[in-house]
Amino acid sequence: MTRGRRDKTLERLDGLDRKCIATGESVTRDGMIRFVLGPDDTVVPDLAEKLPGRGVWVSATREALTKAVEKRLFSRGLKTKTSAPDDLPDTIERQLTRRLIDSVALARKAGVAVCGFERVRDTLAGGRVKLLFGASDGAEGGKSKIRNLAEDANVCAVLTSAELGLAFGRETVIHAALLNGGITKRVLREAGRLEGFRSS
Repeated sequence: MTRGRRDKTLERLDGLDRKCIATGESVTRDGMIRFVLGPDDTVVPDLAEKLPGRGVWVSATREALTKAVEKRLFSRGLKTKTSAPDDLPDTIERQLTRRLIDSVALARKAGVAVCGFERVRDTLAGGRVKLLFGASDGAEGGKSKIRNLAEDANVCAVLTSAELGLAFGRETVIHAALLNGGITKRVLREAGRLEGFRSS
């Protein structure tokens, strides 16, 4: 995710560092995924970070999660023998996608999200946009025109037009924008985690 024309990385939303069990790096929570031990000694993703018990953290990238599964790093981190399914990276991507779509849908219902080329362009002209979405499978020409108006807005192209469409109750959406609002911080975090995962 970048900022308008200045191509800056999205600012960190949380100052609390966590150590990734796969990379060994300590980074802020907004770019990580928490896992806990389930009742049947399996690894359970805790994307909302509300499940009880000891948790371990993995960077939100397919490479880090694949490494954690293949090298059985969850057992070491959770200090007990546990198992993680081989398809855990695919499962996490689906769950992150669903969370982002649902978050954008909540923003739409709260009146802080708009879609469509003209509405997004007009909203950008008002200087009130915090996050600009361009569908990953949309035509680059149209997305470039909108991006050039983005100024300081965060720019994200992690969802497909069909996925953006789900958030707005349409078949497809190419352009969408979120204003600064209560739900927007959550959308920014979900977008950052999915982007880190899909871009890898």
